[in-house]
Amino acid sequence: MSTYSQNIDAITKLRADQGSAWDAIDPEYAARMRAQNRFQTGLEIAKYTAKIMRDDMANYDADSSQYTQSLGCWHGFIGQQKMISIKKHFDSTDRRYLYLSGWMVAALRSEFGPLPDQSMHEKTSVSDLIEELYTFLRQADAREMGGLFRELDDAREAGNEVAAKELQGKIDNFVTHVVPIVADIDAGFGNAEATYLMAKKMIEAGACCIQIENQVSDEKQCGHQDGKVTVPHEDFLAKIRAVRYAFLELGIDDGVIVARTDSLGAGLTKQIAVTNEPGDLGDQYNSFLEVEEVTVDDMNNGDVLIKQNGKLVRPKRLASNLFQFRQGTGEARCILDSITSLQNGADLLWIETEKPHVGQIGAMVNAIREVVPNAKLVYNNSPSFNWTLNFRQQVFDSMSEAGQDVTAYNRDNLMSEEYDATELAAAADERIRTFQADSAREAGIFHHLITLPTYHTAALSTDNLAKEYFGDQGMLGYVAGVQRKEIRQGIACVKHQNMAGSDMGDDHKEYFSGDSALKASGKDNTMNQFG
Repeated sequence: MSTYSQNIDAITKLRADQGSAWDAIDPEYAARMRAQNRFQTGLEIAKYTAKIMRDDMANYDADSSQYTQSLGCWHGFIGQQKMISIKKHFDSTDRRYLYLSGWMVAALRSEFGPLPDQSMHEKTSVSDLIEELYTFLRQADAREMGGLFRELDDAREAGNEVAAKELQGKIDNFVTHVVPIVADIDAGFGNAEATYLMAKKMIEAGACCIQIENQVSDEKQCGHQDGKVTVPHEDFLAKIRAVRYAFLELGIDDGVIVARTDSLGAGLTKQIAVTNEPGDLGDQYNSFLEVEEVTVDDMNNGDVLIKQNGKLVRPKRLASNLFQFRQGTGEARCILDSITSLQNGADLLWIETEKPHVGQIGAMVNAIREVVPNAKLVYNNSPSFNWTLNFRQQVFDSMSEAGQDVTAYNRDNLMSEEYDATELAAAADERIRTFQADSAREAGIFHHLITLPTYHTAALSTDNLAKEYFGDQGMLGYVAGVQRKEIRQGIACVKHQNMAGSDMGDDHKEYFSGDSALKASGKDNTMNQFG
């Protein structure tokens, strides 16, 4: 017996137990409302999605073609429409997640107005967005199931038992829009206690996966900007442990932690690590510092000196009171960061790179896997990369190395439209197309995400509409550029009243008021024009 049928039976019994006072309660209506509200709390969502993610990780370990993907969403509606589209096009949400970008929270959700990605926005705006995203995804479930219930009623009324049975199967096997969210906690918004409190709020809102980075909280920068400052490993590990304790306290035993290293682009540290003996973790961190050997006589007022490899050395300290790493040590630091994080409780890695290059990422992952064989990455397919230029230059370099004639191309100007129809451009586009599959296979990338794509799509679509509507096309700019495409592409949102919940409201009016219900979906509802 299906859960739906079980709920009808259970509520029928409950109604009978309550006597005549409940005569007006229809058990099937109540069962429908239960089916439309499968997840009552964020913790239920976190438990459900954590299992999905763990299963996906195991499947990827067995077969690297089973990688996962997500897009960053800055509003519940955007996340909802993304998942509705995925269900429409692929009949499944398998291996497709949402990403919550700290960058977009700062830029679009702060009460201070647009901010750079420096953790200056309100802490709770992150957990608020998680809750909002899941509210919209649950509403998508309720809306779609409401449509199935109305179709079921129509089939029953028409005496079409075949259609009714088919619809009952769709209800019983309904695929939820609720999927895992990889949620960005930045550098933890303060000390380890602050990180723990923030993580709890995020998990309570539904997060099963939290991504945290090894930058200094009060110096945090976007991963693709300059001026990044890292912290010693022990500081970062304390925050990883804080997130794990938050998961365990709330009963999410299989919660997922993504440890991000920004060391590739970070040339500075705020602290010299504590070290007790040569070769320990603190000593390894300090070994990357830019230092010069000195004697006591060489000391200046206020100098900081350390003993390193049996010598007295002076780390290079800037006027900002930050210490500088040696040039060219970024990849080695990333590898050490990653191994250390996995050995101390992280589940997945994130290496923030300056370009999308399978070979570069793969080389670091191979080094990590020598120590931790099942190491896996979450990777930022960042809009901060000029993908066209990067991959055209990669193809150019490959052609040069192979001895092919590249005199027709200017490497520094490969973004130009004049190259769009060339063999080089076609080869680059093919590499871009297969980048996710290639890097999943060759560079250990389990999860591919684009951090802020919907920031750009919103800007692009608005620009196109503004250009046409306020220009010569007038109303045709909206009709041809938006509405006609919505209708022909089957975009559910073309019926915006339905999307906003009008039909569900009508259902509830009928449940609550019976034949006296005043419904919005009558013949004069203009949504009927859309079929």
